[in-house]
Amino acid sequence: MRRITIIAAVAIVMASCNKTKKDYDATGTFEATETTVSAEQSGQLVRFSVVEGENVDDGKEVGLIDTTQLWLKIKQLDATKATYQSQKPDVERQIAATRQQLATARNEQRRYSELVKDGAAPRKMLDDANSQVQVLQKQLDAQLSALQTSTNALSKQMITVDVQVNQLLDQIAKCHIFAPTRGTVIEKYVEQGEFVTAGKPLFKIADVDQIYIRAYVTSTQLQNLKVGQRVKVFTDYGGGNRKDYDGTVTWISSQSEFTPKSILTDDERADLVYAVKIAVKNDGFIKIGMYGEVKFQ
Repeated sequence: MRRITIIAAVAIVMASCNKTKKDYDATGTFEATETTVSAEQSGQLVRFSVVEGENVDDGKEVGLIDTTQLWLKIKQLDATKATYQSQKPDVERQIAATRQQLATARNEQRRYSELVKDGAAPRKMLDDANSQVQVLQKQLDAQLSALQTSTNALSKQMITVDVQVNQLLDQIAKCHIFAPTRGTVIEKYVEQGEFVTAGKPLFKIADVDQIYIRAYVTSTQLQNLKVGQRVKVFTDYGGGNRKDYDGTVTWISSQSEFTPKSILTDDERADLVYAVKIAVKNDGFIKIGMYGEVKFQ
C-alpha cells in the first residue's frame, strides 16, 4: 500500500512538471518600423487625405499646406529682377560719343604727325594732338570701368533674387506632404483645415508587412543565438489560440537590462536579460503590440 502511494505521488509530480513545462524559449511583443511625418512649413492645411488604417505607397502625396503667400513673394521678386534688368546700362550706346571723339583725335594725331615730319606744322600741334588722344582714352577707360561696375552690381542683385526665388520654391515643395515610405497609417494627429506649424506631427505610418517581435533572453540563452538564425514565432490570441510563423534574428542587444514586468523568461530567477529583434513576414493577422512567443531552433 505504501509502495502504491509513493508511485502515485511520483506520477502526480511528473504530471505537474509536464503541465508547467513551457513550449517557448522567450516572450515579447510585436512592433513595426514606425515613421512620424511632420509639417516642414507653417500654414493652413488646405488638403489632407490621410485615413487611419489606410495603406499608402511610397511617395504618394497626401496633403498640402497653403502656398498662396509664397507664390505672391515669387511674383514680387520676379518684378524686382525685371527692374534690375532694365537698369543695366547699354554700354555701347553710352560710350559711343567718346569713341567717336577718340577716333577723331587719332586721325588728327596721324595728320599732325605727317605734317611735323614734313616740317609743315610746329611740334606743339602734334604734342597737343597726342595729349588729346591720351585724355579721351582715359575718359573711355573710366566710362567702361564705371559701366562695368554698375552692370556687375546689378547682375549680383539679380543673382540674389534668383537665390531668394529658389528658396521660396523649396518652401513650396515642402508644403506638399508625401508618404516617406510604403506602409499603413496607424495614427492621425490633424485634420484638413487646421493651421499647422513647422515641426508639428501630422501622422504616423508603419510598415506592417515586415514586422518584428522584440523578445528577451537570458545570458545562458544568448550564447546559442546569432544574427541570421532561423526561429519559430507564435502569436498568442488568448484562450489557447496560437499561430506560428518563421522568423529570423536580425538584432541582438549588446547591453543587458532589467527584465520588463510583462516578460517571462526561460529562467524566472534572471534579473538581467538581453533584447533581440526577430523579423516576421506578416500575413495581416499580427498587430502592433500583440503578445508573442519565440522558440529557438
